[in-house]
Amino acid sequence: MTETMIAVIGGSGIYDIDGLEDATWQAVHSPFGTPSDEILTGRLNGVKMAFLPRHGRGHVHTPSSVPYRANIDALKRLGVTDVISVSATGSFRDDMAPGDFVVVDQFIDRTFAREKSFFGPGLVAHVSVAHPTCPRLSQACFSAAKDAGITVHKGGTYIAMEGPQFSTLAESKMYRESWGADVIGMTNMPEAKLAREAELCYASVAMVTDYDSWHPDHGEVDVSEIIAILMGNADKARDMVRRLPDLLGVDRAPCEHGCDRALEFAILTAPDKRDPDMVAKLDAVAGRVLA
Repeated sequence: MTETMIAVIGGSGIYDIDGLEDATWQAVHSPFGTPSDEILTGRLNGVKMAFLPRHGRGHVHTPSSVPYRANIDALKRLGVTDVISVSATGSFRDDMAPGDFVVVDQFIDRTFAREKSFFGPGLVAHVSVAHPTCPRLSQACFSAAKDAGITVHKGGTYIAMEGPQFSTLAESKMYRESWGADVIGMTNMPEAKLAREAELCYASVAMVTDYDSWHPDHGEVDVSEIIAILMGNADKARDMVRRLPDLLGVDRAPCEHGCDRALEFAILTAPDKRDPDMVAKLDAVAGRVLA
């Protein structure tokens, strides 16, 4: 058994967690750069918690400029075991309406301007992201949202676009009709891939703010309407988060889905050929298998 530490990465409109005991903002240094912001740590119902505002307090990072590697590395250094991403999305489904939550289980990655791996030349690794979210953690998020009275959908495909612009009408129709995506956002990739490389359980909760631009009755995305829905969603998200410690508990067994052992057979570079500088940088992310 290890001690549970839940991290919430908050998206647009979510910049803190209510009710944390001994709450402290602390700077965490990462060899992959400076994280989006200091990290708020404390305990909630006896369980260790961490909160990281993905865009920084005051929303200073674009989806492309978020330091995803530094964020995941910093959470790993703090001892985080479980990462819950909360982010604003558009919807491609009539029944996934603004104000609803979707517990995502698949991704289509259309980003292109971001560092997507901790590994590279000198230390090569390949992890599986066939199932990029943790079923155990996702179920906890679904249960917490339902208990909070939120309209929540279990399962969905999230298409990650580069942004910062919203989709064209042609793109929106393609993603919905040809690609079968359910929601669209700009921030869960490469975050989910990096969490897997860091052997962290990861769950994604998409908070629907709009219907993107495909819906004939709603037209293009209206930022003022999105902001209004964001504020309501932020309150719902806080209510969901407050219920997670009781569901996940203080003690944590090894992940039954293997998220915490994702690097077991992933590193291909022979020990005597590994770049020592990269080995040093990866002390938190991959120290378990590099030691």
